[in-house]
Amino acid sequence: MAARRLSSLLSRSLHFPSASAPLAGRSHGVPRHINRFCTAAAVEELTTPPVQVNFTKLLINGQFVDSASGKTFPTLDPRTEEVIANVAEGDAEDINRAVAAARKAFDEGPWPKMSAYERSKIMLKFADLVEKHNDELAALETWDNGKPYLQAAQAEVPSFVRLFRYYAGWADKIHGLTVPADGPHHVQTLHEPIGVAGQIIPWNFPLLMFAWKVGPALACGNTIVLKTAEQTPLTALYVANLFHEAGLPPGVLNIVSGFGPTAGAALASHMDVDKLAFTGSTETGKTVLGLAAKSNLKPVTLELGGKSPFIICEDADIDHAVELAHFALFFNQGQCCCAGSRTYVHERVYDEFIEKAKTRAMRRVVGDPFKKGVEQGPQIDSEQFQKVLRYIRSGRDSSATLECGGDRFGSKGYFIQPTVFSNVKEDMLIAQDEIFGPVQCVFKFKDIGEVIKRANNTRYGLAAGVFTKNIDTANTLTRGLRAGTVWVNCYDVFDAGIPFGGYKMSGMGREKGIYSLSNYLQVKAVVTPLKNPAWI
Repeated sequence: MAARRLSSLLSRSLHFPSASAPLAGRSHGVPRHINRFCTAAAVEELTTPPVQVNFTKLLINGQFVDSASGKTFPTLDPRTEEVIANVAEGDAEDINRAVAAARKAFDEGPWPKMSAYERSKIMLKFADLVEKHNDELAALETWDNGKPYLQAAQAEVPSFVRLFRYYAGWADKIHGLTVPADGPHHVQTLHEPIGVAGQIIPWNFPLLMFAWKVGPALACGNTIVLKTAEQTPLTALYVANLFHEAGLPPGVLNIVSGFGPTAGAALASHMDVDKLAFTGSTETGKTVLGLAAKSNLKPVTLELGGKSPFIICEDADIDHAVELAHFALFFNQGQCCCAGSRTYVHERVYDEFIEKAKTRAMRRVVGDPFKKGVEQGPQIDSEQFQKVLRYIRSGRDSSATLECGGDRFGSKGYFIQPTVFSNVKEDMLIAQDEIFGPVQCVFKFKDIGEVIKRANNTRYGLAAGVFTKNIDTANTLTRGLRAGTVWVNCYDVFDAGIPFGGYKMSGMGREKGIYSLSNYLQVKAVVTPLKNPAWI
């Protein structure tokens, strides 16, 4: 399947008729009659996932092995709160074993020594195998994470394949330069693999974050120790098996499932890891950066939190803006670092937007993510579920207007009603903190200069959205907003070649595209004298 943009694919696929139930009026504090969401697909019996769990051990040096301690931990189905499987729990000893395997594979193994073309062929074969297993991987991702199956099967797994084909294409195009010198010297630069890369991925997009990190690292000739999120360890182990089927040499890719304070900390502080890449919260990113600095000062790439503004100007097509703003926030249950979680609407169209945004949220289909037509599955786990509900209570207590939602959905699983707050002020917690859930916060603004200042008044700077018909307005906003990505009249477009990363406390470095290659390369200058050169 050809790669497709997440936004265009999902917006084509996820449109549903309005619910027949009457809509709620606004209220402050306790909402009135706002529980009539379009939930027909949710009340049916849950689907049995059409996939088996075959890989639950650590991958070290090409073999699936138990953890050194013999411990396991459960990974849960967020639909039911029940155990899917017990997975090997790696700790510092397992990280040591994995790093030793990666070091040997880099120093003595064939991967960095084989031609770049040969590496690219293995990566392309791997991409072909993943494509053949699209449906099984999508089902496993949905089961372990709770995201809609359609999203996983038609957007995320194909994007995973596209990313590996993209980086396979880069493998034999990485090269240095010849640099003119002022005197009789020949100067060249070599772009060399950095060595053993430690990588820590999050739970919200397990497959895509695997691809964003593993793809460029392997294309550059590195070896890897990857720690999965403890909430979602299953798909990384599945695709790792396919990688070895494609011919990846032992020790090149090692995967340790485990917890942050043990396995994650051991990887971040390991003296024999040459590079670290982390995606997760800003607070954990600070810890990771500190551990890397206190150990061997390894370079670190961080992709962290966000509180991204989505700005709707007075000339907007409101129906289109409502749908795009809805997608920008509620996509992936709101569990997206670049979610458009601060919706700024011009005062002239604010009231119309609120009514239509509420109507759209009320239509959102919540339920079993394996069911056809479901737009929103459960949050990832109990901790995140309770965190989102606390922020909703905070919004009500701070006198934001609760337009709809505001509570859990159902009595089992980690489902939350799509929630919309209006009249949100910048000093409220829901306006400042990354909620990471299905909670849309809508602000009113008067002019462009004002909204730029307010949008930038945050510790984050990951992304932003601009919705306008005026090119001058778009240009003013895109240059004024301090964010790593600005989407104009679109959102969540994640093509393989588009770099992604943040300003301020949203991280450092860029992932995807040509920019990510520099994360995994060292530049060496080689200078040799020239005797009697014909030219300099």
